[in-house]
Amino acid sequence: MAKLGPGVVVGGLTLSAMAVIGLLAFQANGAASRAVAAGPSSSASAATAASPAASEKPTAPPLPADSGAGLRVVFSLKDRQVWLVDPKKTDQVLASFKVTPGSALPNPGAYTVYSRTAAGTGTDGRQIEHVVRFTQQQGTVFGFSALVDENAPAPSMDPKTKTGGIRASRSDGQALWDFAPNGTRVVVVA
Repeated sequence: MAKLGPGVVVGGLTLSAMAVIGLLAFQANGAASRAVAAGPSSSASAATAASPAASEKPTAPPLPADSGAGLRVVFSLKDRQVWLVDPKKTDQVLASFKVTPGSALPNPGAYTVYSRTAAGTGTDGRQIEHVVRFTQQQGTVFGFSALVDENAPAPSMDPKTKTGGIRASRSDGQALWDFAPNGTRVVVVA
């Protein structure tokens, strides 16, 4: 039988450890995505209470009373908050998250998702994904999107340019994309 040198043994152990870590990271990522999609539960609440970092995260404001009924995306201009609402579960909020609106804001009212684009370039010149458009007002298109690279510096642009992109994080943008196909109602409240 051939003898293995210490370098081969250490290399093999290192590769095995990296494979296990990669598998655990993949599983943890999938579990986090399923937890967000499933909404709050008692086990999620227990985990949140046990985690000091999670307890520092502010809680979402309650769903606005004037947000309508049925399956809908609700966007509060004042709170800069989005709620994804499922009427099958007595208007249960499936997800809620903060967003950052562009330089222009849509008027309060009820709209319908009319266009979606998987990836593109925003009015501000940055690469975006999961674009969900719901209205156009005075030449400005309003829709939700997520930055592909949240750390990329914003390119300089004319400060008079009106931008209607309402930016979410990449994970929240994915959740909204999955929730709101064309025809989904979007309710904008003050």
